[in-house]
Order: sequence, then structure tokens, then C-alpha cells
Amino acid sequence: MIQELKIKNFLSFKDEVTFSFEATKDTFADEYQVFEVAPGVRLLRFAMVYGANASGKSNLLSVFRFLGSFWRELPQSVDMGTETVPFLLDHETPNKPSEFGLVFYVGNTKYWYQLVIDKHAVLLEKLFIYNSVQPTMLFDRVLENGQSIIHFGAPVKISAIEKEKISVECLKNMSFFAARNKVNVSLPEIDAAKQCLLGQIMPVIVPETALFEYAERQMTNDARLKAHLLGFLKQADFNITDVKTDIVTEAIPEQYLNSFLNDETLPASEKDRMRKEKTLARYDTLFEHTVTIQNKMSKFYLPKDLESLGTRRTFGIETAIYYAQQNNAFLAIDEVENSLHPQLLRFILLDFLRKKSRSQLIITTHYDPLLNDISKQNDQRIFRKDSVWFTEKLDSGHTDVYSLAEFRGLNRLSSIQKAYNQGNFGAVPQIDL
Repeated sequence: MIQELKIKNFLSFKDEVTFSFEATKDTFADEYQVFEVAPGVRLLRFAMVYGANASGKSNLLSVFRFLGSFWRELPQSVDMGTETVPFLLDHETPNKPSEFGLVFYVGNTKYWYQLVIDKHAVLLEKLFIYNSVQPTMLFDRVLENGQSIIHFGAPVKISAIEKEKISVECLKNMSFFAARNKVNVSLPEIDAAKQCLLGQIMPVIVPETALFEYAERQMTNDARLKAHLLGFLKQADFNITDVKTDIVTEAIPEQYLNSFLNDETLPASEKDRMRKEKTLARYDTLFEHTVTIQNKMSKFYLPKDLESLGTRRTFGIETAIYYAQQNNAFLAIDEVENSLHPQLLRFILLDFLRKKSRSQLIITTHYDPLLNDISKQNDQRIFRKDSVWFTEKLDSGHTDVYSLAEFRGLNRLSSIQKAYNQGNFGAVPQIDL
């Protein structure tokens, strides 16, 4: 589980900002929304981020997209860039490195990852483990004379030959984790952290993500997922009673092959098959609708293209959330409300929160009625105050990040939503009407 993320000089984040999943002392909905990963360490399972357009909400999630790609990618050349983007609305920051810090837990073991990287190379990369109050270094990677120099801490048992192999593989513009994958060596403490970062931080969902196609692929091979989706749609008042999918194989034109191979939602096995066979597995899906005609139940089948965008998006989002819960993973969804009815959105979030797991979900949204569900006067409130975060674009053009829980007097407010729209918390557009 993620405890804390620090960002500096990346996209719209100029000065260092901190986003945290650490829960306050509030005990509301502790049983489902808070997980105690270690004695006294209580982490939230859910967070939602509000802010004006262009305030940095999407950029916050882009940090996870960047890090996820960086940890996996194997650059073809040492001369390729790192794809990091510093804060550009300044005279000095474009020439300075970006900095990241991530505190996370694997089981009840705490880790701390640090990265300092510019457009050309990794300047510093470190991983620490907390076997006590103080952190213990697992690896320390720095740049000297254009070469990556790696040092290992005392807990890591590695021979000089194995250390040299990893150092040779670790180009200056790639992650230690990507280089480590190329060397057959046992590094249990490091690999536990690597598996968490690479295997339990899911690809970020953005409005352009091909969500339904992702759901189609997963449903084909996962009967439990299909049963879950059908049960979910029944609860959510869709009249869909079954889904039938056939697989059709088609040749991929050479000019489009790379775009498919770069799709983050495609599993590695499917990409390997595409490289070998140069074919695309296309899914033809029919939805079974059960309706009542003259007091008799009748079934009709509609192709996916005739289903609403909201229906298809619900299938995709709920598929991603299902796997996040099954794998105790971290999932980020940008502009979650797109094409969803407000009550359906509320139901999706409620369904996630009511199921115990170590999974975490962060969303960005403009749908402020959700803030009504944290008002003190609302007996049906759903969300905790510490689960609400804001992004605000300052006059200098950079993003500030802060939590609703930082504000005093919240219990005296009749409506958090109204207070937000009146500008009490910032993070709203300054428009002269």
C-alpha cells in the first residue's frame, strides 16, 4: 500500500508537494476505508482530488504513469531521453532534475524509494527498508562520469560478479529495477519491493483509455470476473442478463503494430503473440437484455456498438476495480465521472469502499456533489474528510496540493460542497461573471 508520494519539478509541480494516504485520527468508516498496515500506521483506501481545469489533477496521476513506465522500460540506446518533463514556466527549473519520493508497504514492511532524474539520465536512485525505526539502505545508485555506480546495503547478499552484471546492464537512462530484471540473481528484499511497484500499481485510467476492450479481453478468460460484472450490473439497475463474446483474429497492418504494442492495458503475453503472429484478436460482444413484453420475459441481443458509452465505461471501470481488489493493488482513475450517471458513480465508489481489502483507489473529479457525502449533518455520509484533496494553480503557474483535513471548523459547515463552491478551500476557477 502507498503511504506517501513526494514530487518536485515535474510537469506543473515546481516546489516539492506531498500527497499522503495516511489517515487522521477520525474513526469514521475505519473498518472498510482504513487499513492498519503496521502498528499505529493507518492508511486510507480511497482518495478523491478536486481542482479547477489545468490545476494539476491529471498531472498528479501522471506521476504514477511516468514511474510505472520508467521502472519497466528498457531503452534501446544510452542516448535516448528519460521522458521526464520538468516545470517549464520558469527560468531555472527546466534545467534542473525532477525528484520523486515514494513510501509504501509490502505486507507490514515499510520501504522508501527515491529518484532524482533529468531529461538525459538518472542522477540518483535509492531504496530503503525499515527493519527498525531507522531506514536501512538496500541499494544506492548514482551517476559518476556518465556511468551508473551501484552500491548495495548490508541486508543484500550479492557476489561481486552479480553486482558487476547489474551495473553493466544499468544504463544511465533506465531504472535499477529494469536492469535487475536482466540478471538472474536472488535479491529477496529488493524483489519484494520491485514486485509491489511493478505488479501492484495498475496503469492509470484516463478518459481515452480503451476500457471496454480491456474488459472484453479479461472476461473471455475469467469466468469469476464475468459473474461479478453481471451481478454488479444487476445491482446497478441495468437490464443486462448475460454477455457473450466471440474472438475473431485479424492481421495487423505493419504501420499499426507499434501502437498496439505500446498499449498499457495489453498483457505481456498478448504483446508477445502479436509480435510473432502479427495478428489482432478482435472481440465481438453481444449483450443479452431481458425485458418484459405483455407480462412475459423476453431476451434480445444487442452488439456492443449499440450499448451506451456509460454502459461500456461501467464495464471497464468495474473490471479494473475488481482486479485492484483481487490483487490488493493501487488504481488511479482520471475524470472518473465521464459518461456516468451521478448515482451510478456513487454506487461504484460505495461498492469499492464496502469490500475489505488492501486495495487503494484515487480518482480525480469535477463532480462536487460527492462532497455532500462528507457533511456532518448528512447521516448517510460516505467519505472521510481526509480522503479529499485539492490541487490549486498558483499565480506563478505551478501546482499546490493539500488536503481538506488541513482546514479547521469543518464540523460547523452545513455543506462542504457549498463551502467549496464559495471558494473556502481554493481549488476553483477564478472567473469574472
